[in-house]
Amino acid sequence: MKKAPDPAPAPQREGLPMQVDVKIHSLHASGPVLADASVNLNGCFAIRGVKVVEGSSGPFVSMPSYKGRDGYKDICFPCTKEFHQQFHQAVLDSYQQSLVQLPHQRQSGMGQEEAPPAPEMRI
Repeated sequence: MKKAPDPAPAPQREGLPMQVDVKIHSLHASGPVLADASVNLNGCFAIRGVKVVEGSSGPFVSMPSYKGRDGYKDICFPCTKEFHQQFHQAVLDSYQQSLVQLPHQRQSGMGQEEAPPAPEMRI
């Protein structure tokens, strides 16, 4: 009886740096949603519908999701712990930068109703 060849080894994941560009589209003054954002990964993949939400232990990133029988399910999400942290930190850093820029934008007469979009932040 012939032995089947060993399966090819799984490809190694390369530790390529991921460029995460975040754009905060709007800041909200009331309600649990603090900001709406979009994220671009390495200039190749865009994610719309990312939100910064107020949680019990501070702001957190909410990914685009749909409601299923068992609650909400993310449509897209980081696959590794390391990239999860990098992605969420980039969104939260961009949100914080938008908050810092808000007083300056209001002094210059912009954003009386809603703050204009903050510049993109590249990590």
